[in-house]
Amino acid sequence: MTDQRITTEPDTPPHARRWKALALLGVAQFMLILDVTVVAIALPHIGADLDLSRSALTWVVSAYTLTFGGLMLLGGRGADLFGARGLVLAGLATFTAASLVVGLADGAEVLIAGRVAQGVGAAMLSPAALSVVVRLFEGEERNKALGIWSALGGSGAAAGVLLGGVLTAGPGWPWAFFVNVPVGLAIMVLLPRMLPPLPRPEGVRPRLDAPGALLVTGATGVGIYALINAGDHGWAALSTLVLAAAAVVLYLVFGAWQRVAKSPLMDLGLLFRRPVTAGTFVILTGTALMVAVFFLGSFYLQEYSGHGALVTGLLFLPVALATMGGAHTAGRVIGVAGARRVGVIGMLVAAAGLVVPVFWAGTPSVVIGVSLAAAGIGSLFVVASATALGQVEPHQAGLASGIVSTFHEFGASIGAAVVSSLAAVSLAGGTDAGFERAFTVAAVVAAVAAVVVAILIPPTRTASATTS
Repeated sequence: MTDQRITTEPDTPPHARRWKALALLGVAQFMLILDVTVVAIALPHIGADLDLSRSALTWVVSAYTLTFGGLMLLGGRGADLFGARGLVLAGLATFTAASLVVGLADGAEVLIAGRVAQGVGAAMLSPAALSVVVRLFEGEERNKALGIWSALGGSGAAAGVLLGGVLTAGPGWPWAFFVNVPVGLAIMVLLPRMLPPLPRPEGVRPRLDAPGALLVTGATGVGIYALINAGDHGWAALSTLVLAAAAVVLYLVFGAWQRVAKSPLMDLGLLFRRPVTAGTFVILTGTALMVAVFFLGSFYLQEYSGHGALVTGLLFLPVALATMGGAHTAGRVIGVAGARRVGVIGMLVAAAGLVVPVFWAGTPSVVIGVSLAAAGIGSLFVVASATALGQVEPHQAGLASGIVSTFHEFGASIGAAVVSSLAAVSLAGGTDAGFERAFTVAAVVAAVAAVVVAILIPPTRTASATTS
């Protein structure tokens, strides 16, 4: 994320088309969010149509979220260096073209390569678009605009599951990606007319830390590959352990590089402050649990219970609405109850929901269980932002926001890889044993995370930006 201290000059009148520009940028951001959840419903059909393996299906999810998250901070730096307006259009063009490639894919290689390219486009577009929004608005208007921007997350998740079901059941899964093409082209035509010139901020130009972005993305990619490998060869297999060790080494190299880089991708000192550490832990765990809910629920309802894509999309609508409801409720009570209490309750509610399908099999129990879990998970997104961003100095808010967003995408990648390996036997067909194992582990993770949250999130009355 780019630094949000960038503002328009006080004597500059507001841009006349700022709200129209916000609408177009919001639609673009909506597409990026939607492309995480729209895939969940389409995955079984993609796998059957292209004859994909379990690991390839996992990469259909992880390739996008991993690239998106790994390059997002780099995209924020690029917006400062090259100008946010140009990077928005470049990112949108890349994402649109990649969506066409994914829809036309006839095999795993092209499909996953297209998803990687979508992630590259999203990593350019998202932070640059937020920078544009910050520069177009002032005062209370800015708060309103950022509130609209934040609301896109829950609505994107809700629309994604329903749209994925409608398109997959109708014209077919490629249209879950083809739909981005006309929307992206329309925005590329209209947006330049709505945006004023946005000169780059004066001062020292930050350098792009491309090595840092490659190292952290590579480390997470190798780690995800280790998790996927575990589903095929075992968690204690030599290949799994070697890959896991390689991921650890790459993370250590990344940390060492950040200490000597002239313009580091991530401020490790900020990352290890207690509130920011707590916030990133919550967003990483919460997103991993959310993807577990969508991944497991989609395959259970379609492959095991035999429901069609449209019915599955409709069954998932309460899950998405519960996510939004949990976030809304948390936003209303967190000021009184405190982030620690809301975080613990959210994790415990998620654990309670995830354990329901373990003891009661069938469509109703799965829908009820994952909906309950989604309500708890929705509250965790509010807790993560309030904890990580509410106690940092104003001049570090942009960087802290970028860190949280990065770990959000990494959590999605890791969650898909873990549950895919745990549920491998069920994804192969014929039994629900793998689903039961995966739901059990996810419930245990949520319960353990509740204890970690209780310890890690500082008490409201004593928390400060310097807590460590």
